[in-house]
Amino acid sequence: MKKVAAIIHAHKLDDVKLALISNGVIGMTVSDIKSFGTSRKEVTRYRGTEYKVDFISKLKIEVVVEDSLTDYVVQEISLSARTGTIGDGKIFVFPVDQIIRIRTKETGIDAI
Repeated sequence: MKKVAAIIHAHKLDDVKLALISNGVIGMTVSDIKSFGTSRKEVTRYRGTEYKVDFISKLKIEVVVEDSLTDYVVQEISLSARTGTIGDGKIFVFPVDQIIRIRTKETGIDAI
């Protein structure tokens, strides 16, 4: 099993969710995050003073899937989250050794 984590623009969440759900992904975790990277720095004013905003609000999506679906999920996220501008985000793939559903004690694929 693999965990696919993607950092995306918030306005692309519905596109990514629809692409994944319509192709068999049964669940995901979404978190509000702040990212810092190569995307543009914004300047904001507060009471006449300028402040640089280095951290940009993004969303982090995490999905655990069978190994055979990993490449497909990465492709779907990449296509549906892309805007073509700097700061579109990143996708990370991690191995998952074990999953246990707390309520039923199911393990492995059955726990997804």
